[in-house]
Amino acid sequence: MLSGTVFDIREFSVHDGPGVRTTVFMKGCRLRCSWCHNPEGLSPEPQIITSSAGKRRAGQVFSSEQLAALLNSQAGLLRIGKGGVTFSGGEALMQAAFVAETITQLENLHVTLDTSGYAPEENFRTVVSRCHFVLFDLKLADPEAHRHWTSVNNAPILRNLSILAAMEIPFVIRVPMVPGVTDTDDNLAAIAEIVHRLPRPVRVELLPYNTGARSKYAACNMPWQPGFNESAIPAPNLHHFSYRNIEASCL
Repeated sequence: MLSGTVFDIREFSVHDGPGVRTTVFMKGCRLRCSWCHNPEGLSPEPQIITSSAGKRRAGQVFSSEQLAALLNSQAGLLRIGKGGVTFSGGEALMQAAFVAETITQLENLHVTLDTSGYAPEENFRTVVSRCHFVLFDLKLADPEAHRHWTSVNNAPILRNLSILAAMEIPFVIRVPMVPGVTDTDDNLAAIAEIVHRLPRPVRVELLPYNTGARSKYAACNMPWQPGFNESAIPAPNLHHFSYRNIEASCL
């Protein structure tokens, strides 16, 4: 049995896929998004978080059998709510083999993957093929802008998006509305064009900007340096999507 590191397990989640869900936040992410609201999920290693509530350890090691048993124990409630389990992060695909092994041990539970799409193709296919639904984050279309704001190239992300679109698994594209970064006309028009070229219709959800990150960085003893005007109000133009007959909404 493989082992994996989890930094949070959140029950009764209603924003991480259909129905009422338990979301498993896997530790580790190769992206360094300037607006990341889960800094405790960036490092793959367990760490101590200090806040006004005291100290806590972010990062617990489970075997796939242990994690599956925990999730299976909630199966009755999750099925009643027409929900299931969501694997998020960090980036769940950094621990692809562990996530895949855990999924195979789940007892008739709906599985959602929440991913940035940044992963080797083999890892992406391995996990996605075991899921029922995917939440796919697409932040920036321009490669240079993507590298500037996230520290990585978006080529693997766009490749995996094309792979996902060719599969039969339902998915939604999510775009975080970061003021002056991702909510610009240029970026949304470019994302709409990417979505328009996919081989099947896809819904796009524009996510509100999360302003709660600053305190989390302090708790992790990490600098908060967003590099953009956090107080600005995002103003996304949905016309870029409607013009191409793409279903898009602001959450």
